Amino acid sequence: MKTGVLFIHGFTGGPFEVRPLVNYVRSKTDWLVSVPTLPGHGVKLELRKASANTWLMEAELAIRKLAQQVDRVIVVGFSMGGLIAMYLALRYKVDKLVLLSAAAKYISPRILLRDLGILWTGSIQKKYPPNTFYHLYDYKLTHTPFRATLEFLRIVKTVEPYYERIQAPVCIVQGMKDGIVPFSAAEYLYKKLGSEKKVFIKSPFGKHHICYSDDCDNWFDEVLAFMQEN
Repeated sequence: MKTGVLFIHGFTGGPFEVRPLVNYVRSKTDWLVSVPTLPGHGVKLELRKASANTWLMEAELAIRKLAQQVDRVIVVGFSMGGLIAMYLALRYKVDKLVLLSAAAKYISPRILLRDLGILWTGSIQKKYPPNTFYHLYDYKLTHTPFRATLEFLRIVKTVEPYYERIQAPVCIVQGMKDGIVPFSAAEYLYKKLGSEKKVFIKSPFGKHHICYSDDCDNWFDEVLAFMQEN
């Protein structure tokens, strides 16, 4: 049985957000891997003409193409990509779901304020802590139109009423130091999703870009075990 894995990145991001897990899966399996870039996203943001509809359409085209080449499809979604992954699970045959920092709820005020303090200082001084994504947040602050944020909220509102209808086995991975998506979002999804098989992985050191957490090697193994389980 041939397996395909579709990875979906987050809002204002790109494939780089999930690249460590993509590389890990490729190194451990012979699965077919697809990592599309949503319209307006990637290295250079061009979000003025992009919309929730174009993002969902791109994801649908990707899963249809992948499904034609494999026997089973696993969908991995990061942040907003987690919402899109759930949307796909409602409309297509998805063997398993992996939700990374899924944006069912967003903004943990206490942690975000601390991170924004570092971002504000770094933006002025252009000095960021090593191994962080603050320089990307600086870029996003100036290249994300308000309309695009409203389109992101449309994704949330599109999927939220149907969590209980999702039946695919699901693995939820959430960082406990996430400053964008609060830990309570993962707990909420764990309770609301209709899946009989649910796995909840907590990353003590994980921030929002969970695939770059200091403990990612540990939970990568757990995620792959979940993917491989019959």
